[in-house]
Amino acid sequence: MAVAEFPLPDVGEGLTEAEIVQWRVAPGDEIAVDQVLVEIETAKSLVELPSPFSGTVTGLLVAEGDTVEVGKPIIRVESDATAGVPGGSAPVADAAPVAQTPVAQTPVAQTPAPAAPASAAPAQTAAVPAPAAPASAAAPTAAAGAPTAPAAPAQVAVDAGVVGTDEGSGAVLVGYGSATSAPSRRKPGARRAAAAAAQASRASSREADLDLVTDDGEATTADAVAAQGRRPARPTMPSGSALQVMAKPPIRKLAKDLDVDLTTVVPTGLAGEVTRDDVIRHAKQASVFRNIETPEWGGVRQETIPVKGVRKAIATAMTTSAFTAPHVSLFVDVDATRTMEFVKRLKESPTFAGVKVSPLLVMAKAVIWAVRRNRSVNSSWTDREIIVHHFVNLGFAAATPRGLLVPNIKDAQDMSLLELAKAIEEMTLTARDGKTSPAQMADGTITITNIGVFGMDTGTPILNPGEVAIVAMGTIKPKPWVVDGDVRSRMVTTIGASFDHRVVDGDVASRFVHDVASVLEEPALLLD
Repeated sequence: MAVAEFPLPDVGEGLTEAEIVQWRVAPGDEIAVDQVLVEIETAKSLVELPSPFSGTVTGLLVAEGDTVEVGKPIIRVESDATAGVPGGSAPVADAAPVAQTPVAQTPVAQTPAPAAPASAAPAQTAAVPAPAAPASAAAPTAAAGAPTAPAAPAQVAVDAGVVGTDEGSGAVLVGYGSATSAPSRRKPGARRAAAAAAQASRASSREADLDLVTDDGEATTADAVAAQGRRPARPTMPSGSALQVMAKPPIRKLAKDLDVDLTTVVPTGLAGEVTRDDVIRHAKQASVFRNIETPEWGGVRQETIPVKGVRKAIATAMTTSAFTAPHVSLFVDVDATRTMEFVKRLKESPTFAGVKVSPLLVMAKAVIWAVRRNRSVNSSWTDREIIVHHFVNLGFAAATPRGLLVPNIKDAQDMSLLELAKAIEEMTLTARDGKTSPAQMADGTITITNIGVFGMDTGTPILNPGEVAIVAMGTIKPKPWVVDGDVRSRMVTTIGASFDHRVVDGDVASRFVHDVASVLEEPALLLD
């Protein structure tokens, strides 16, 4: 049996660290290839790390809640991948190099290795690419009758790249890769594409139970049903626990916030998983909601919240934006009565059946329409030049259980109203489930935010770094409004927008906000 240590891989674009959210295995557990070992939280999303090898877990090297740097070993596994070879160890076959980040570990000899026997089982590709030094091989077996040198620490011939040897324990450090029984001829690009496709397939097959707030302030619940072929749900507590409760980390956090004991909740999700509705329903029945007006302090004078993960990323981005770009903000009240009537007709239309429709959809279309008439608000500043984008990657500021995220819809200018509605719904569900990928948050050109869902009339939004404009829509509610000389009750909202004054002058900003307001007052302008 050989011991391998699995380091934290880079699962994102330039990931440097991640927090251990929840272990899915415990010491003594038997694990299989592709079984989820741990759930981690990066500055972008929650990620499940699958095992690149099979064997027995002999130790968890970091605790839940700890922040770990990329390349640091997080779990130790004893594998029988080298069993059956004379001397107790087998040569590791050459593996094609993979794009990797160097790990500061003891170098491993780079002596070429002979090909493994043809009977060796083919290796399987790891589901998520990760940083590791190029796989190396053990020295060739000595000729028959020749003196045998002391054996080096055994290395595991599994679906992982050997990245070093721990000087203290002699354990082999293993990273994601694709070690095969013979030298691989697959190109690194194909390997990464296959790995990404495997992870995307798993991600699309999970169930999402989300509490949503519509853009007109109505509270609803949406259960994203798992796709066909979804793998059976796995317990989220370590094996051997007396009572296992299946619930995703956001659901566990909600239960903790509401002082709900998950072991007393009746699950209604697939395969007995506890959903968000189950927790809220139990909380209401148990009357554990605190009085909002007079909350209890809980006997603690203060609490300390570590600045890490999404909160750290938000703080960095907002500080950079606020103290780099000179912000200027504009506000205008808008009679959105016809927008509300338009939204009502869309909801009743068979074409939009099953699709979430809200005033934010009209707002998104209005911004795209106004960008076409005022191109400079859809730009980037680089200190040397202004880049005006002739496409719209429309960002949405989304409040999620993990904090503020700003994913964007690529090439939104080419989408119909129905396509845009579906894209907004899908993006919102993904963000609130913590599954937004780094690519979905990159390359945005302009952002909108709906603070009306929180009952706010308006605000001064801060620019998303790299962009020069952001538009906020406040709550839509009845207010007195003068129409043809008479005071009437109309559905009124307030539009607020912030701009980078290095790029956008006051006249351009004013025309842009006026155009957005014009569409909200008369959606028929979208036919132009």
